[in-house]
Amino acid sequence: MLGKRELYEISGHWSHYSDDMFPPMDLGSEQIVMRPSLCPHHALMFRARAHSYRELPLRMAELGPMYRSELSGVLGGLTRVRAIQLNDAHIFCTIDQVADEARAALHLIRDAYNALGITPARYRLSLPGPGGKYVDAPEMWHRSTALLTEVLESSGLAYEAAEGEAAFYGPKIDIQIADGAGRESTLSTVQVDFHQPERFDLHYVGEDGAKHRPVMVHRSIIGSVERAVAHLIELYGGAFPGWLAPLQLVVLPVSEAELPQAHAVVRRCTGMGLRAEVAGPEHGSLGARIRTHRLVPYQAVIGAKEAAGDQIALRLRDGRRLDPHPAADVLARITAFVGAHQTDLWDAMP
Repeated sequence: MLGKRELYEISGHWSHYSDDMFPPMDLGSEQIVMRPSLCPHHALMFRARAHSYRELPLRMAELGPMYRSELSGVLGGLTRVRAIQLNDAHIFCTIDQVADEARAALHLIRDAYNALGITPARYRLSLPGPGGKYVDAPEMWHRSTALLTEVLESSGLAYEAAEGEAAFYGPKIDIQIADGAGRESTLSTVQVDFHQPERFDLHYVGEDGAKHRPVMVHRSIIGSVERAVAHLIELYGGAFPGWLAPLQLVVLPVSEAELPQAHAVVRRCTGMGLRAEVAGPEHGSLGARIRTHRLVPYQAVIGAKEAAGDQIALRLRDGRRLDPHPAADVLARITAFVGAHQTDLWDAMP
């Protein structure tokens, strides 16, 4: 969570980004700050030992905390917060590997969006604008912008260029999402960074035995967990896809006589990696329990007939009711759907 002020002076955050950082704290003869970014820490990790070209691309991923000193007027629910858990990674690679790594990051983002059911509003090529908040290195900006443009065009993605939206050290591909009111925010990013490898004097030993400077590709697949969750809550109204739902299956015994079978089913679910629990008659009538658990993807009703035959009468969150089937078949089908990150709940039983 913390880093020395010196670290961010080296990275350039202190001179270009300090207005968005929390004030430094004195610690003996040093000053420390709540970290505004993960990339300088990963640069230190890369610099901690020697590297060969055979190791590249070298990828470091972290789900880590970072902090932004946002004014109260711009904060909003989970969408814009001061304490962020960022899904972030940094790839150290050769210049010839940059385009492939950036394209691979876009593929990962598309896979994640498909699993989550997220539709991008648009792809944005975020470029520098006027003013002094950007690193003054025209050649560096030209090279990184050309690489990201090539990646977007070779990926067949329509995009819009936007000045003034780049990071202070380089351009970005931003994947924009929109809420129900049409307000846009950035969820995922891919960046090409020549600046920090130079600032931290990073290098690897090439095939020729000489030292070479790596390029740093930043990739954030679903951005901040807070913003992703905010978007999913609005998108689904709490009715998350089966694989993502906090509670995936609720077992509903019709009466106390079926409680032992209900608990046995939950134990089987736990063994198969499903999140399940029993909602017994002590919680009200069957109808009341069904309504209480209306956001749970799968409701397994067990009456006397089902208990005797080790069956489940499955109710789906979308209103479908299935005829009783063997519990083993039903649980196997649910596990397959969950494991495949399906956004659908079911298909026809064979």
